[in-house]
Amino acid sequence: MQELKLDVLAGEFVFLEGPRWHEGRLWLSDMWGYAVFALDADGKREQIAEVPQRPSGLAFLPDGRRIVVSMADRKLLEIGAGGRVSEFVDLSAHVSADINDCVVDEAGAIYVGNFGYDLIGGAEPAPASLLRVTPDGQVREVAGDLSFPNGTVITPDGRTLICAETFGNCLTAFDRAADGSLSNRREWAALGERTPDGICLDAAGGIWVASFMTDEFVRVTEGGAVTHRAACAGRRAVACNLGGADGHTLFALTYEGHIEEMGNGARNARVEVCRVEDGASGSP
Repeated sequence: MQELKLDVLAGEFVFLEGPRWHEGRLWLSDMWGYAVFALDADGKREQIAEVPQRPSGLAFLPDGRRIVVSMADRKLLEIGAGGRVSEFVDLSAHVSADINDCVVDEAGAIYVGNFGYDLIGGAEPAPASLLRVTPDGQVREVAGDLSFPNGTVITPDGRTLICAETFGNCLTAFDRAADGSLSNRREWAALGERTPDGICLDAAGGIWVASFMTDEFVRVTEGGAVTHRAACAGRRAVACNLGGADGHTLFALTYEGHIEEMGNGARNARVEVCRVEDGASGSP
């Protein structure tokens, strides 16, 4: 296993999620700062939009629309010109808890996970579902009985979707049909004590995993072998994405604090970076 060192690119955020490399910048959600930002390669930030109900996953549709998960009101919002947000689709009738991360497929459909229970309020864990939302707003459940579905990727051929089950301590794969439906559920990688949060796929087929509870980012191959590790001791590993001019920069989102402190407004979140061997595949 190769050890990598993280360097700080930008700080002074509250709690970051949903990193996406798009049009030469890193887009991300400050969940508890209630805003979406874009950062250039030097870490200079621009606030793109305000999202009062906590932004999370981001999706860029083939037709140019920019979509953000609005967690607490369980909606997908479209970010328009000047940062104006409008409702894209309301998912509240389809879920029983906050919605979370997402990934977009080649047709512009968005797969969205949810908590399954009131994590922040301390409720007992419950299984959750994965929804698929088409560009025209049609919603259907495509997988159920998931243990906190979180970061999700789709392979370049579109045939496989892989989802992080945070409290299942694993990555779970599905076959994807032409209509976007999922089947043949199977374990892609067992992660032991690691708790996968955000994930991203590289061009060699490995998956970078942010392990929230073990304070590390690890690159995993199918079957569970760990090939690379970037530790962030004392800071939670929240999410990651590959990007940069050549696709070989790992953007790692970290948070210094505890779950119950996330909403107190303290600016303890950072974007950290390191160089990696295998570049971006474009998912999520």
